[in-house]
Amino acid sequence: MTPTKSYYRIMPGRQSIYAKECFEQGFIGVDWNVNSDLADLLSDSTDMFDEAYLSFYHQANPESNKIAAGLARSATYNISKNLLTGDIVLCPNGNGIYYVGEVESDYYFVEGTVLPHRRKIKWYEKGIKRGDMSVALKNSAGSVGTLSDLTKYTDELENLLEGKAPPALTHNDETVEDPSVFALEKHLEDFLVANWQYTELGNDYDIYTEDGDIVGQQYPSDTGPLDILAISKDKKTLLVVELKKGRASDSVVGQIQRYMGYVQDELCEENQNVKGVIIALEDDLRLKRALSVTNNIEFYRYQVSFKLCKNNY
Repeated sequence: MTPTKSYYRIMPGRQSIYAKECFEQGFIGVDWNVNSDLADLLSDSTDMFDEAYLSFYHQANPESNKIAAGLARSATYNISKNLLTGDIVLCPNGNGIYYVGEVESDYYFVEGTVLPHRRKIKWYEKGIKRGDMSVALKNSAGSVGTLSDLTKYTDELENLLEGKAPPALTHNDETVEDPSVFALEKHLEDFLVANWQYTELGNDYDIYTEDGDIVGQQYPSDTGPLDILAISKDKKTLLVVELKKGRASDSVVGQIQRYMGYVQDELCEENQNVKGVIIALEDDLRLKRALSVTNNIEFYRYQVSFKLCKNNY
């Protein structure tokens, strides 16, 4: 059986500054000043790659921290290894259009060039206009970070490539207990990020940024993306924030514990610790029981206020 192709949005360089060069020369790639051929490492285990790449990265970027290194490692490995021949790449050109193309080769290294860690791409003549995308796809395609997985929008993307109107939006994410709460909390994440400074959490923590860009939203880990990664004002605590999104309490507690374990093992510096926060519309007995024997995880309930005001004409 032929494997289903995946769709990815990739930013070639900061703010996609090398998009035109990638399009004209038929490739996509990454850099981060790591000028060593990674081909042999990609055949090893992920742990072997991580160890060697992070060593290269810190030698090339001695002032950088573990969080920035983790982002670079994740994007480099995913683009170099996890993209399969036949997968589809979207690349914003800075003018409201996404170049679209198909992966044609395995990883290769071109020393002394921009984005030396590359994959060959057969770019299509026609791209996709950002204005034609649904709000959900537009948000995912416009997210901060080098790589964003857009595979759950396959139907919409294929319709756009065929010049058809986007289909009605459907939910293709994990199984949830309450779809209406899930929809609300997907918007809540963006609202929380946009209004972080006005929340109680914003008094003590900042969402993690890198070079002025927010990279703490949907921060990648080896067990899935964290909803929000924040750091305390004194830089001593990394905070993992997870929105319940209608999931079973047992699931969300287990998930945030896995995320916190990743942050503790991979991102915390020697003088840092990790804490967690779960945010949901309401708690329940299972959540109370799970958190009663869990250290360093707090629970916050949010409230939504909605009011209709009638105008008399």
